[in-house]
Amino acid sequence: MTASAFDQTERLHGLDGLRGAALLLGVVLHGTLSFFPSQIWIVGDDQTSVWASGLFFVIHLFRMASFFLIAGLFGHMMLKRRGALGFIKNRLIRIAGPLAAFWGPMMGGIVAVLVWNASLHGMTAADAPPPPTYDWTNIPLTHLWFLWVLLWFYAALVIGQAVLSRLDRAGGLGRGLDRMAGGLIGPWGPLLLGAPLALALWLEPTWIAFFGIPTPDAGLVPETSALVGFGLAFGMGVLLERRRDLLAKIAGWTPVYLGLTLGSGTTALMLSGGPTPVLTPMTDPAAKALAAAAFGVATYASMFAVVGLALRFWSGHSALRRYLADASYWIYIVHLPLVMAAQVVVQDWAMVWPIKLALVVVGVLAVSLASYELMVRHGFMGRWLNGRRVPWRTVRPAATVAAE
Repeated sequence: MTASAFDQTERLHGLDGLRGAALLLGVVLHGTLSFFPSQIWIVGDDQTSVWASGLFFVIHLFRMASFFLIAGLFGHMMLKRRGALGFIKNRLIRIAGPLAAFWGPMMGGIVAVLVWNASLHGMTAADAPPPPTYDWTNIPLTHLWFLWVLLWFYAALVIGQAVLSRLDRAGGLGRGLDRMAGGLIGPWGPLLLGAPLALALWLEPTWIAFFGIPTPDAGLVPETSALVGFGLAFGMGVLLERRRDLLAKIAGWTPVYLGLTLGSGTTALMLSGGPTPVLTPMTDPAAKALAAAAFGVATYASMFAVVGLALRFWSGHSALRRYLADASYWIYIVHLPLVMAAQVVVQDWAMVWPIKLALVVVGVLAVSLASYELMVRHGFMGRWLNGRRVPWRTVRPAATVAAE
């Protein structure tokens, strides 16, 4: 695979596909939570397994870091094409707008499922704890937290680009950034990127190792470790957009990244409790340091590995992958209350957990894709969320077809 395959004019179909897959995997990820060996989720199924928590661990390890890398790459591309004002307008419409519009309905849906599930277990309003008091430090962002964090990173990108343009008129700083990007591609890259993340995780007082980078879903100021971990991935994406030739090198190093992921990921899993995860904060400084180091390497090794796989095997155009990539944003927005509702429905069914999980995932995807096709793709919401409205196909009269 040559560097020219990823030049500045070529559409990156592999990363398009990976972006969609990372969002769609959220359905599987959240679907596994009801089957954990110990209940940590609103819905607790009567079938549990360490394999369910293991599947969660694998997906969670690479999913969000990979997405933030892709967001950084495409974000920098858009900033160059549209300029600062055009970029800000676009991101306010397509990121801030959906966050503001859908947070309330999604939160309402989650609460409705919570109340429904409680009623099925014989609980009444008298059994409910007193409602919490919210302020800017503990606002429940739900799964839409990642749109909020993206806005932080987009703001940093615009400011950073403006500062670089003003200070680097001779281009020296830019060339230095490009050399730094090149130096991060190789087996040593996950170690170099993982070091600051490991330090941030080690300093996190309430870090639960099994979950890797903490999910900043409560409060308007994300945890430092989340900003470091996801910010490095986003920044790496920005650097890769400047150096498209490095994408071919990532694809070439894929087998090595997979090996690093297997070694460091297995180590991280064992240090966080192994087959039965420990879901309490780590307190021993030495054990915490080892676990943080393993997670630092595993996070970025797995990120580079899945990016390399996507570039190697999804580089060609696929109408199905493009459709799912377009639909994935809508599915991401609406999926969580649907997943929880499906988990409530199947929680007492006499089936093994993999079948239940499959039913949850297939059911949620079916409802989400149907609503996308009927309500979003061909109307104003398609233009809002995807930047374009796909018109309905028109059927030509038979006489016209015969005449041709």
